[in-house]
Amino acid sequence: MIFTCSLQSGSNGNCFYVETPDARLLVDAGLSGKAAQERLVQHQRDIHDVDALLITHDHSDHTCGAGVFHRKFHLPLYISKGSFNACSAKIGRVDHPHYFRPGASLRFNTTSVHTIPTPHDGREGAAFIIEHDNKRLGVFTDLGHNFPGLNHAIANLDALYLESNYDPDMLDHGDYPAWLKRRITSDKGHLSNQQAATLVADHAKKLQFLALAHLSQHNNTPEIALDTARKTIGPHTTIALAPRSGPSKPFYVR
Repeated sequence: MIFTCSLQSGSNGNCFYVETPDARLLVDAGLSGKAAQERLVQHQRDIHDVDALLITHDHSDHTCGAGVFHRKFHLPLYISKGSFNACSAKIGRVDHPHYFRPGASLRFNTTSVHTIPTPHDGREGAAFIIEHDNKRLGVFTDLGHNFPGLNHAIANLDALYLESNYDPDMLDHGDYPAWLKRRITSDKGHLSNQQAATLVADHAKKLQFLALAHLSQHNNTPEIALDTARKTIGPHTTIALAPRSGPSKPFYVR
């Protein structure tokens, strides 16, 4: 069984906790060490027991707390070399970072973490699939677009955190500058609600749950994201949210 929860997800910061019978992992560190510690306590978990911190890419909403997580809680840091080089000045001292090349697999006892290169505009970014006992959980934020291999990866998942970043009408009529709107909708930006929902509807046939993640504060609402997903995917998939301002409920992959 895999236990997981989101500690926070959105453009204001991202962090996910994943626990298997023999590994305790944090994915990303886009919030303060104090907030992460307190939110894990709400799920009866201790951040000092975490075995590793995995970083998807260098953007600050995924890395701003990484240095503190490493130095204060003594969490080993796993990150691509490109991502580390891009964010190292901001996160501060890291002793012996563990570098991986996106596309490689990592091993934590009998738990595997498969890394998938992503075209998002971070440096050498990755999505993660955490696998234990033939159960697979995906943490897929900041994807850019439906790149080659994504459909196959999602088809083999039992559970998924998936970015559902923006509603096109809200973005189009919002006050973001034109260059930022182009960046968000580009192949190196984010998936819209409809793009995320269609991806799941077309390819994810065995999900125990889908948690919509990385919602924009200004160009989306939880209600719109959930409504789009439910209308597109249908009633047979459990759909939840990874909130922007606090921890999610617990999820289990059995």
